[in-house]
Amino acid sequence: MNGNDTLSRLAGVIESRKAGDPDKSYVARLFHKGGDAILKKIGEEATEVVMACKDGEPAKIVGEVADLWFHCLLALSAHGLGPAEVLAELERREGLSGLEEFAARKSQQRERDGS
Repeated sequence: MNGNDTLSRLAGVIESRKAGDPDKSYVARLFHKGGDAILKKIGEEATEVVMACKDGEPAKIVGEVADLWFHCLLALSAHGLGPAEVLAELERREGLSGLEEFAARKSQQRERDGS
């Protein structure tokens, strides 16, 4: 078993629950509230990751990152995406210099903007 399997299984659970009863499912409740509720949770969880990292407690960091990843999976699902697309993008970037990748994205943006 690997991380890809875990993310895929979790994405499947999210898909199966997002249209469920908001009184019985946290996932359904967030989807029922709408995209802004999911985005708010991502912001909250990202802040909690930062604070956990500042505290330097490994277990707390792992827990908060897990919460953040979970809520990011909800956002992906809301847009018809899943972990496979993110993993493919990470694989595409593998072996590229971060600075080169940033420069390439900046160049592509300029091309799209026509400047």
